[in-house]
Amino acid sequence: MKHPIRRRITVTGQVQGVGFRPFVYRLALEWGLGGQVRNTPDGVAIEIQGMPAAVDGFGRDLTAKLPPLARILTIDLRDMAAIPGESAFRIGESAPGTGHNVLISPDVATCPACLADMADPGNRRHAYPFTNCTDCGPRYTITRSIPYDRATTSMACFPMCPDCAAEYADPLDRRFHAQPNACPVCGPHVRLTDASGATLAQGDAALAALARELAAGRIAAIKGLGGFHLACDATSDAAVEELRRRKDRPAKPLAVMVADLAAAERLAAPGSVTAEAAGLLTGNVRPIVLLPTREDGLLSAQSAQPGQPGQPGQSGLSGLIGPDTRETGIMLPYTPLHHVLFSHLSRELGPGRLPALVMTSGNAGGEPICLGNREALRRLSGIADIFLLHNRDILVRTDDSVVRPVSGAASPAMAREASPPPAPAIQFLRRARGYVPSPIRLPAAGPGVLGTGPHLKCTLCLTKADQAFVSQHIGDMENLETLAFYREMLAHFQDILRVAPTLVVCDLHPDYLTTRLAEEELGLPVIRLQHHFAHIHAVLAECGHGPAQGPVIGLALDGTGFGGDGTLWGGECLYVDPAGPVHERLGHLSPMRLPGGEAAIRHPWRIAQGVLSDLGDAARGFSPPWLPAEERAAALVGQMLEKNLNCPVSTSLGRLFDALSALCGLGQHVDYEGQAAIRLESIQDMAETRAYACPVTSGTSPAILDTLALAAQAVGDSARGVPPGTVSRRFHLGLLDGLAQWAATMAALRGTRRVAISGGCLLNRTLSRELPSRLRALGLSPLCHRFLPPGDGCISLGQAAYGLLAGRPATGACISHEKGLFSP
Repeated sequence: MKHPIRRRITVTGQVQGVGFRPFVYRLALEWGLGGQVRNTPDGVAIEIQGMPAAVDGFGRDLTAKLPPLARILTIDLRDMAAIPGESAFRIGESAPGTGHNVLISPDVATCPACLADMADPGNRRHAYPFTNCTDCGPRYTITRSIPYDRATTSMACFPMCPDCAAEYADPLDRRFHAQPNACPVCGPHVRLTDASGATLAQGDAALAALARELAAGRIAAIKGLGGFHLACDATSDAAVEELRRRKDRPAKPLAVMVADLAAAERLAAPGSVTAEAAGLLTGNVRPIVLLPTREDGLLSAQSAQPGQPGQPGQSGLSGLIGPDTRETGIMLPYTPLHHVLFSHLSRELGPGRLPALVMTSGNAGGEPICLGNREALRRLSGIADIFLLHNRDILVRTDDSVVRPVSGAASPAMAREASPPPAPAIQFLRRARGYVPSPIRLPAAGPGVLGTGPHLKCTLCLTKADQAFVSQHIGDMENLETLAFYREMLAHFQDILRVAPTLVVCDLHPDYLTTRLAEEELGLPVIRLQHHFAHIHAVLAECGHGPAQGPVIGLALDGTGFGGDGTLWGGECLYVDPAGPVHERLGHLSPMRLPGGEAAIRHPWRIAQGVLSDLGDAARGFSPPWLPAEERAAALVGQMLEKNLNCPVSTSLGRLFDALSALCGLGQHVDYEGQAAIRLESIQDMAETRAYACPVTSGTSPAILDTLALAAQAVGDSARGVPPGTVSRRFHLGLLDGLAQWAATMAALRGTRRVAISGGCLLNRTLSRELPSRLRALGLSPLCHRFLPPGDGCISLGQAAYGLLAGRPATGACISHEKGLFSP
């Protein structure tokens, strides 16, 4: 006769705040087992007791029937002595201790069950804007520290009413141990105020009044999940133009929130809301999803200029939403508050108007997103007319994530070689709400390493064993407010991960705030890693490519990064062997001069004039489109070029895009990073098939990809009256051919087939979609970003991953890893 057995199962991963313990409880009841489950510093500890077949069945179901939000990283099994007579199963109290191996869940969009509660007039949570359960609601943004219990969240100041407390205590209820659990009796509430903070309305009346004000064209600051949004009617030229004026955001695209998938399909180009795009829009994250704009709305969007009202296309959106691009950033409501607001807005507008709201980050002047009520009233009173506030504190600032669906899944080579398995075919432009703080598994493990990140689009990364935790988007490190936000996140990550770094890796640039912080504030050994090598290490980390997988060729294609030779890199062919680790710069794009340095980045015609100067007779007959408007400035720039004064040299692909955009007459000044390149890409004549020649110069070291030849052909065509759309497409096709052949040549020389591609220029849809296929056609295996943006948001991961490979320097001194000598 068989006897009962007892087994201890310790589970690590995303198993707090996701309904994992009640799932274990229900599973134990189904199998008729006794024992307990509780949180411990080592993970969730389960002790089960019963007949062997039942214990084994429980173990199978534990991984096969996980709750939707749970993620298991490790499971440890140990047999124990059975406890006589124990047949009941219980949920125990969390065990105290230092350190932990559980992960906080990201914030999760409202689930269908909670939406049903809110839609039911007989439910006590009818239209309640803070409804949630164990399957949805705030997590990361309301968590102060570990363990994830109500007392360590911003819900600690809301004692539950008897009804909510009963749900919270019932293991069979879907709100069992849902830490943000609340209702109108005991939970947070909203109020509408004017810019001085005077209350105008409260509760549901506040949301109804907000809908009326938005429909009338006013601008609102709305407290959301990870901070404030600035909102206005996205179909109104006047409202959008006024928001742009007040926020000093003349042209950068704005995100739009609509009520449902049908509205998103109305805004996007036919066929662009694929099953995958629909899954992103309606899933449990609900990021901003970049989708091609309907062609019937394009003319107004493309012709609209900042400060000049555009005409809404048939899609219904104002032409000022994204005047430079053929994509629109669309998201659906992801909090109960959003759902209630759109319900009121739909009634307010009636059947003839599209309920669509601009939802852009609640900040100004490059500052972090606003967090608290008083902060928002202070910082946004010059922008917003009205404020929707609530009394649940946001503890962690988190912007909306921005993604783009990508055709096709990861390459077969990546699927075989990478661990963890390939992610869905999406490209991140900004990784924040809904994805942070989920970790990235690394091919190497070791003591904690901090990657401090770059200057622009900064994130930070902290490693723990073989996991890398990359923060949400922090922003451009150009002011004290952003630096303070950075310090907040550095302290918060160390707290919630219970790990302290032993090594810091920062950028090579001596004047970055992140470099100064690393060297002057942290008191830890520091390694400085060049920007573009960090890009390639980020790709390798995401693809699980470690020392055992061998060397790669890296194409790092971005704006500008401080190079080891004193120039500004940005179009680089690199060799990286993680086994060394060994780095080498194999080649770069044709050097360009930037007359006036930073001024040339803000005024791309200066770069174009430098290109014309370098082309000499090859540019004869070309009439610069910036003349005569810039006559006097152009004469001064000509003198600078002639004397080579204040003309720093760059090999940047981003600056080449800027130059070509100016040469095509697409605008001589930029209001935001990447604007000129976005314009150049958006005008392509996709029917054109001819490509410009883009050769690799032979017999030079480094090997130069002759992008000056690309520019010469573009100038020649423009001088002959070839339309800019044709020139742009020929340029893109030639660049793709050149990059692929360049990588293939270098890969053959170095005996590898793997090519890692990274950099902000990969946000160009043409490059990101077509370059990997060009590489595969040449027999190469492209390694691409899967969990982070290809832009500078990935730099901190590359730094941290490299730190694990390089190890702690024995001297503890700052080491500059440059000029190919990359071993400590």
